[in-house]
Amino acid sequence: MFSQSHSLSLIPNLLSLSANSSPSLRCSLAFPFSSPPPNLALDSPRTKLISTMTSNSRLSSCTATADLGFEHCDLDRFVHVANELADAAGEVIRGYFRRRFEILEKDDLSPVTIADQAAEESMVSIILENFPSHAIYGEEKGWRSEEKSTDFVWVLDPIDGTKSFITGKPLFGTLIALLHKGKPILGIIDQPVLRERWIGISGRKTTLNGQEVSTRTCAKLSEAYLYTTSPHLFSGNAEEAFARVRSKVKVPLYGCDCYAYALLASGFVDLVIESGLKPYDFLSLIPVIEGAGGVITDWKGRQLYWEASSDSRPTSFNVVAAGDEQLHQQAVDSLQWP
Repeated sequence: MFSQSHSLSLIPNLLSLSANSSPSLRCSLAFPFSSPPPNLALDSPRTKLISTMTSNSRLSSCTATADLGFEHCDLDRFVHVANELADAAGEVIRGYFRRRFEILEKDDLSPVTIADQAAEESMVSIILENFPSHAIYGEEKGWRSEEKSTDFVWVLDPIDGTKSFITGKPLFGTLIALLHKGKPILGIIDQPVLRERWIGISGRKTTLNGQEVSTRTCAKLSEAYLYTTSPHLFSGNAEEAFARVRSKVKVPLYGCDCYAYALLASGFVDLVIESGLKPYDFLSLIPVIEGAGGVITDWKGRQLYWEASSDSRPTSFNVVAAGDEQLHQQAVDSLQWP
């Protein structure tokens, strides 16, 4: 068990290390936890103690990096606030899980609940308080900013897998992404019922509740475990393309929504293929998968990208993610997407 005394003992160790470290390393060392250590409840008093401690113990020497275009300590603060967003959304969602509530239909006939809406609003209020200049694009309310475009955009999906949520299956998730000039620099997959949180950050290893995770080696389709949310979500050419891959894998599995990508990042699944995803469905997955050593692209093997602005519309994307680069290429080759 991670004790308070052990937490506090980290401060002098970090300070002593900083004397012989580069500025960028000193800044990253001063924020040792992207999320609470394992076996700690995400909203426990000790979690809040660690969060406060790491925030207050940051060193003032922060440098901008050419690859990111902003300071390391800015990224640490983004992570800290992103954890607050997940905490807030989780508290709302747990209050409605396996309870009776009204289920509405959107224009596209997909379901939405008061839990989706309230969880998104809880996250929006925190972002506006901490980063009033940042824009927000939420699944439920779309673009929120007085500006037509901004360098930083938070993309939120309060409940990815609403059908799982309304049927009492705890394999949905809250998805949180932060884009900087269109690139996802931070992504969170949070399962609030199981209290599991995967965090992906540019230039850092992906973590699950504070412990680093990685994908597993699987270089052949014939040995791969494949997940997709449902085979019924494919149609036309996409259905045929998916069938070509499904016929070659060892085991095809169904029904995990965003949780399948989390399992891939942790090395339990080898391949995830889906069709018709919206940007808020996949942008947060990119840092998580890549930070764990995996690959995530569209069906042609191209980088996933979406320009977020007041004029943006959430178009559909076909997504393939793999834990192994060779496996990813085989999947792309088998999809034969035009």
